[in-house]
Amino acid sequence: MNSTIAMITFRSMLGRRRALLLLLLPAVLLLLAVALRALGENDLEISAGLLQRFGLATLLPLLALIAGTGVIGPEIDDGQIMYVLTKPIPRRVVVLTKLAVAIVLVTVFAAVPTLLAGLLMNGMTERMAPAFAVGMLVGGVAYSAVFVALAVVSRNAVTIGLLYALIWETLLGSFAPGAKSASVQQWALSVTDSLTGASTVTSTVGLPIAVSLLILLPVAATLLAVVRLRSLSVASAE
Repeated sequence: MNSTIAMITFRSMLGRRRALLLLLLPAVLLLLAVALRALGENDLEISAGLLQRFGLATLLPLLALIAGTGVIGPEIDDGQIMYVLTKPIPRRVVVLTKLAVAIVLVTVFAAVPTLLAGLLMNGMTERMAPAFAVGMLVGGVAYSAVFVALAVVSRNAVTIGLLYALIWETLLGSFAPGAKSASVQQWALSVTDSLTGASTVTSTVGLPIAVSLLILLPVAATLLAVVRLRSLSVASAE
């Protein structure tokens, strides 16, 4: 990991416009949690539904999309990435640094607010709040790696990622039986299910398969991003 690249990337991502985008969805989640607690509609079933359908299925992929594509996509689009590629920095270090920044952002703006929302609604009942926070974290790593790779591979990463997040993960990943097993959301939910005793939290994907895929997908996506970034520099030099 390169500290200079990380610092520059954090500064860019936390600029006024992007910071507002990163804050909007977690703020809505926390407001909904406060409202449910105030109205007394915060039993485990309702709370789990909010954390799963809004948190895991909507907030997480959208925030990961903003973070994953934002850490490297704009630099590739405007050519600034070439300044980094001309330095004696291995391409894998560039990709891993960008990915690390995206994961930190997803942790701060998705996993932490989810933990707080769960604690606001139910405290530590059935360990549901920390379970969802861990699920958000492992899912966030997978999503971030996919979206960083997508940003390196395509100039239309945001559009493709948005379609993927909204159609595949949010809609098909929640309801279509065949798509569930190929959904990061369901893999993360499987981890969440294993950490909480709440019967309302269930996943259609077994834990061993989910953990294996949550490891393999980020590794494959990161390798793809490294390979593509290397060819990008060669093509530019030619």
